[in-house]
Amino acid sequence: MSKVSYYTEEGLKKLKDELDYLRDVERPKASQAIAEARDKGDLSENAEYDAAKEAQGMLELRISKMEEIVSNARLIDESQLDTSKVLVHSTVKIKNQANGTQMTYKLVAQSEADLKAGKISVDSPIGKGLLGKKVGETAEIQVPNGTVTFEILEISRD
Repeated sequence: MSKVSYYTEEGLKKLKDELDYLRDVERPKASQAIAEARDKGDLSENAEYDAAKEAQGMLELRISKMEEIVSNARLIDESQLDTSKVLVHSTVKIKNQANGTQMTYKLVAQSEADLKAGKISVDSPIGKGLLGKKVGETAEIQVPNGTVTFEILEISRD
């Protein structure tokens, strides 16, 4: 059973562009490398040929996984999302109850996650812990170094 993931228009375009690059640029390069190695003689003792075949296999596996992700991707109309609770593509302002630190994160699909840009995956411990919460509620989230309690201060859509 394949897992459906939800993407913004920008995130889905980025995925499709990467898939097109792998198919249109990297796949022909891999085929060319195999052809060049094959031309060098005896295939039974040709390490360059074996390496090129291995690289091609890895590339085909990556292309296959990307095709599966794209086929199971769904585009989200963010204007239709409920802002009363935390959902995928919510921008959430939270406060760490232990030290008072405030942070703002956008919950996104795993492949769009980028902590530097303030985007965390809904599959991460914090993302899972925040889903479904409303403003004013607290979320106790198990992280690698213990349990952290966050208060939901604000929920919005960009």
